[in-house]
Amino acid sequence: MTAKPSYLGLLNAIAIGEGEAECYLNAWAEVTPSDEVRQVLTTVAIREGEHAKAFAKRLCELGYSVRERADGNAAERMDIASSRDLSDREKFERLDLTRDGDGNGRDIFSGMFDDRTIDIQTGALLGRYIAEERDSGRLLRSCYQQLRQADAGGADAAGGAGNGQADVEARLDRIEGLLEQLVSRQG
Repeated sequence: MTAKPSYLGLLNAIAIGEGEAECYLNAWAEVTPSDEVRQVLTTVAIREGEHAKAFAKRLCELGYSVRERADGNAAERMDIASSRDLSDREKFERLDLTRDGDGNGRDIFSGMFDDRTIDIQTGALLGRYIAEERDSGRLLRSCYQQLRQADAGGADAAGGAGNGQADVEARLDRIEGLLEQLVSRQG
């Protein structure tokens, strides 16, 4: 019998975390008023679900299974994601989906290949996972930045990321209204 692979904990943690992320991102996608946000969330949720299944499959292929672990924050994340009282921007912030890396300028995935015992099939799976996770992070951060810009421009804080010309016209109308108020106060 071969020795138990040293990276089983990593595979298990990824399978669990990705499955939970799929659930809360899907719950959020169901309640967002923004088609643009929904598209990003759905894309990332599909990836997360596929990752959960791929890592569970890999564990099975290695002769093991996913070992569920209690996560005290899973219910809280689901409550935030499914809330109809929080804006999309607030959800990004409360779910901590606004930053790049681990907060110390370090890529959270950079150490995954430090274990030199990882077999070829697992290594290929991890490589694809990391590339997709980095892209998902970029998609989510871009979506968040668009929401911030829309909020700064006076767009609907609970809604989407704005729609270009209509946002510009709305801002110009607001500016004209404010100018008229100033002029009427002067006269």
